[in-house]
Amino acid sequence: MSDRKMESKTHAGQPISFRFATRDDIPVLIALLRDDDLGRQREADDAHSLGQYEEAFARMSGQPGNRILLGLNGDEIVGMLQLTIIHGLTHQGRSRAQIEGVRVKGNVRGQGYGKQLFQQAFDIGKAEGCFVAQLTTDNRRADARRFYESLGFQATHHGMKRSLCDEPGV
Repeated sequence: MSDRKMESKTHAGQPISFRFATRDDIPVLIALLRDDDLGRQREADDAHSLGQYEEAFARMSGQPGNRILLGLNGDEIVGMLQLTIIHGLTHQGRSRAQIEGVRVKGNVRGQGYGKQLFQQAFDIGKAEGCFVAQLTTDNRRADARRFYESLGFQATHHGMKRSLCDEPGV
């Protein structure tokens, strides 16, 4: 995945452009992650946590094919998602596009930014040779699930998680 700025697209007359996040974007990304009830429970915005987010971003950025895709309206970041290209042996060695950490800024939801952000992620996945895009969503996010279904996602598998730490909410 190249870190170049990607071309703008339009939807309902609203231009949106894309780029991959940099370390300088972390405070805005944290604000987006905290922009709903579940996010405020999971994410922190104190000085100590900023260091943790910076370390996590550095580790993530060190992995080829693991980036945070941003959607921008002008210079304003209006959406984000983490896109990870996963290479594997199943399906005859074909790759997958894993999408996580999806957020669209609360005051612009419903304006088509999320759909455009996903289309860009799908385009990147296809260019990387992926045969499927996959994601998980918290069962408490009914609106998100409806949105993902509107994009063609189907609940074809039952996802399971097991905590590896003592922290709640994993």
